[in-house]
Amino acid sequence: MSAAQPALADRLHQRLFDALYAHSLVYNACWEDPAVDRRALAIGPDDRLLVITSAGCNVLDYALCAPAAIHAVDANPRQSALLELKLAGIRRLAYADFWALFGEGAHRYAPELYRDTLRAELSPFAARYWDARIDWFAPRQPQQGFYWRGLSGWVARGFRALLVARPKLRHAVEALLEAHDLDAQRAHYDAAVAPLLWNRSVRWAVSRPLTMSLLGVPHPQRIEVERQHPDGIAGFVREAIDYVFRELPLADNYFWALYLRGRYTPDCCPEYLKRDNFYRLKDGLAARIAVHTDTVTGFLQATDERLSRFVLLDHMDWMSAFHPQALAAEWAAILDRATPDARLIFRSAHARPEYLETIDVPGRGPLTARLHFERELAGRLHAGDRVHTYAGFHIATLAA
Repeated sequence: MSAAQPALADRLHQRLFDALYAHSLVYNACWEDPAVDRRALAIGPDDRLLVITSAGCNVLDYALCAPAAIHAVDANPRQSALLELKLAGIRRLAYADFWALFGEGAHRYAPELYRDTLRAELSPFAARYWDARIDWFAPRQPQQGFYWRGLSGWVARGFRALLVARPKLRHAVEALLEAHDLDAQRAHYDAAVAPLLWNRSVRWAVSRPLTMSLLGVPHPQRIEVERQHPDGIAGFVREAIDYVFRELPLADNYFWALYLRGRYTPDCCPEYLKRDNFYRLKDGLAARIAVHTDTVTGFLQATDERLSRFVLLDHMDWMSAFHPQALAAEWAAILDRATPDARLIFRSAHARPEYLETIDVPGRGPLTARLHFERELAGRLHAGDRVHTYAGFHIATLAA
């Protein structure tokens, strides 16, 4: 596989992203819609999944489908530490305490719960990590809870500061969250929110490389969005947000509501936070999850297990630009461990990623000859994606 050498500015921006990623919890919540994923994956009782961990929310969501096993894999040990903390809470806490920690993002006695109940359940790295940060869940002020932490949390805090500084916009957003049907929601957004939100300073802020890096968007994705959209990053972000608030009901859109409220509500939260599902996970489904801090390739090369479902998120976008040979090696490992009926999903800044055409899998030839893409199904599901921040959602099976 060959690729043009990234320009110096591109490499510098990517180094900023790499530095932030290497030292930070990037994602405090997942920003991929698992309701879409479930329909794409058709998870059954015999399936064994590889899922890139991120914040672990979707790993727990897939576990509710009762597959045989889920391997949560992430190269960032801080993301693994977050999933470990959630799994420890499922095993050891009552529902009310678990909800306070991960629903509200704040528990008055979080340090005590951690010290007395959760810490012994964690790996050495995760224990050291949360030893220094468990007070994220015991904030001194209401706007300092867990969902205002991590890199994505800093962006949410910036938006919260904007709302505090502009009370009229804050009241308009709060009213938007109370809309009870899509027509009312759309009308209120058009009349009261959009005219106040999309000013020059907001458009400038969302276009900054630092903002994108804090949101976990690597430089190659940002460049790709700029190439595809006539109004650049700001135009793409506005188009995505307009679609979410005009075309999809907010009542169950816990992704965007979280960063508007700073917490979940019982009626608007991930499936793993609902009481009945919490007890299903506690009663055995969570025990099917294994956490691995590793690259996808490293994990696959170290296991003899055959895997039938792969959730690859969007990491191929930046690997294709900066580590093309490693991406080809990753696909070789995936194909080596995939069952004949395997299904794979991934997201991309590309509606149709051109880099897939350039991947030559060692010993197997062109990647596109090895995969069959279900584009019609992916398009239908993408239209209902409650996050809607990716240009492309892709479903692939192994070609005969």
